[in-house]
Amino acid sequence: MNTYRSTRHAKFLINYHFVWIPKYRKDFLKDLEVKKTVEETVQELSKAYKFDILALEIMPDHIHLFISALPRYSPSELINVIKGATGRKIGQKFPQYKQKGSVWTRAYFVATAGNVSSETIKKYIENQWKKAEKNG
Repeated sequence: MNTYRSTRHAKFLINYHFVWIPKYRKDFLKDLEVKKTVEETVQELSKAYKFDILALEIMPDHIHLFISALPRYSPSELINVIKGATGRKIGQKFPQYKQKGSVWTRAYFVATAGNVSSETIKKYIENQWKKAEKNG
């Protein structure tokens, strides 16, 4: 997971931790069919954009995605593609979750992580459910 990747002209390790939320913080992500749609769409995008999914956790009202990406894509390009594709699929399959023309808010969180903290971030994402169960 924390190994350097290569292209013809570059050797790199670029990891991004993204978090984004549905419009009005709706909790429709607890719907198993919606979760499955998001997971499948992110898997398809990982092949198309050649990023590795290091961790994906879909909470009832937000999503954590930790990826290892190519240097040719900026974080904003990646999140726009991911949110755009997942939002379109959710809107097509589940129109009741589309709020004022879109599924997601325009906002997102992104942090970079190098080799040292990648495991820490992955564990944090994987422990989201434990944290949620403890608090509520």
